[in-house]
Amino acid sequence: MLNHLLGHLPAGIAENRIAARLSEWSRRQDLPLTIELWNGRRFELGATSRAVLRLNSARAIGALMEPSLSSLGEAYVEGLMDLEGDVRDVIALSAGLAAQPGGARRSEAARATHSRKLDAESIRHHYDVSNAFYGLWLDPAMVYSCAYFRHPDDTLEAAQRQKIDHILRKIRLQPGQRLLDIGCGWGALVLRAAEHFGARCVGVTLSERQFELASQRVYDAGLADRVEIRLQDYRDVAEHFDRITSVGMFEHVGLGNLRLYFERIRDLLAEDGIALNHGITSGDPDSAGTPFGGGDFIERYVFPHGELPHIGLALQEISAAGLEATDVENLRLHYAMTLRHWSARFEANATRLRELAGEKRFRVWRVYLPGCAYAFDAGWIALHQIVLTRPATLARPLLPLTRDYMYGP
Repeated sequence: MLNHLLGHLPAGIAENRIAARLSEWSRRQDLPLTIELWNGRRFELGATSRAVLRLNSARAIGALMEPSLSSLGEAYVEGLMDLEGDVRDVIALSAGLAAQPGGARRSEAARATHSRKLDAESIRHHYDVSNAFYGLWLDPAMVYSCAYFRHPDDTLEAAQRQKIDHILRKIRLQPGQRLLDIGCGWGALVLRAAEHFGARCVGVTLSERQFELASQRVYDAGLADRVEIRLQDYRDVAEHFDRITSVGMFEHVGLGNLRLYFERIRDLLAEDGIALNHGITSGDPDSAGTPFGGGDFIERYVFPHGELPHIGLALQEISAAGLEATDVENLRLHYAMTLRHWSARFEANATRLRELAGEKRFRVWRVYLPGCAYAFDAGWIALHQIVLTRPATLARPLLPLTRDYMYGP
């Protein structure tokens, strides 16, 4: 309500209000940020400046009077504000603004009510932009999930191959075994599982664009006899599988559906099978689910109806579903590094991306990627890989006693 009212004040009054607030902040903290108003008046919040937030009209005042990453991101997306400088610096400095007295708490989106129709619409909203759009900033295999860096200077391409191999070693994938990949994306995991591990694979997705390209990639690789891509809800899969992977998908399930999700994995998994869930989790144990560290912004522009459980809740629901978490690994910093690679590629291809996506969607993704990198780096959100089996016994072990097998050649 305050933001709405401030946006309708006469320009002179609005300017005085924001001038007083910015002067107060500059006295409290040396923040290397410049704020430029619609009339050219500039306010230096520190002795030096690494970035500029340029307000295009008095309607942007509300975003600064109660700043948060969500409110500032929305002002940028709607064209009320422009950025000048390295977008990563802008995100970090915007977080600094939000930490000032009067800044807004990091917002949280309301819990969503999920249905098959709603889930399918949410997936299409996010993934069916265009394959060309994603191809300009993802690696050539178009792996849209956290990479795995053995060394800080690994290329994104190498780190994504390492991630897939890390997953397939964790589940001890063997030649001839049947693998289900829930939310298969553009097919990178099933292609590698079939070609390099000798598995027979089924990948399911709700995105028509992903289905089309993944199917074409299977055909081009000559793997149609070993890999099937389906435009299908995972809840409609009827077979049993030796191995199951789910990478970057359970964020879309909804907190209230986590137990049903893990129960479905249990039902699809062979008695001696192994599954792995790779997904983003909330860093706040008291949170009802903070979607991707961006709250209202992410809910409105990027991932409608996405909800993140804390790792504690995920493990509780896994146990309640009759599965056992045999290994848990947090790749939080790996995802921060992945997102920095994506953001750098996005900036390098900005002109073409703006043409493909249009101005508003371009702006959404331009701040979303480095914003998520900041959220992972700050610990607001994390990325957990969880290996799952039915409960084993000494007489019927399903995995080796040590984790050595995960780090083979």
